[in-house]
Amino acid sequence: PSPSSSQPNGSSEEALQREIKELKQKDLILDQEIAQLLSEGYSLEELEKHISLLHEYNEIKDAGQMLLGKLAVIRGVTTKQLYPEYDLELSD
Repeated sequence: PSPSSSQPNGSSEEALQREIKELKQKDLILDQEIAQLLSEGYSLEELEKHISLLHEYNEIKDAGQMLLGKLAVIRGVTTKQLYPEYDLELSD
C-alpha cells in the first residue's frame, strides 16, 4: 500500500519501516525453506522447473474455470452443476 499524502511523514515512514521489516522476515523464511529443500536433495533447477509448471497449471485451470463459467451462464445453470457432466471433482 502506498502512503497517503494526508498522513504525517512520521507515520508513513513508520509504515514503510514495518513493511521493510516484514519483507526481510519473509525473505529469511523463504531462504530457510530453500535451504531445507536443498538439504533434502532438490536442485535449484528442479525447484524452478516445478514452480514454472505450477504457474502453467494454474493458468490452464483458470482458463478452464472461465470456460465452465461461460458455459454455465449460457445454459442457465451453476458451474457446480456442470462438474459431473465433465467428470470433474469439486476439489479440481
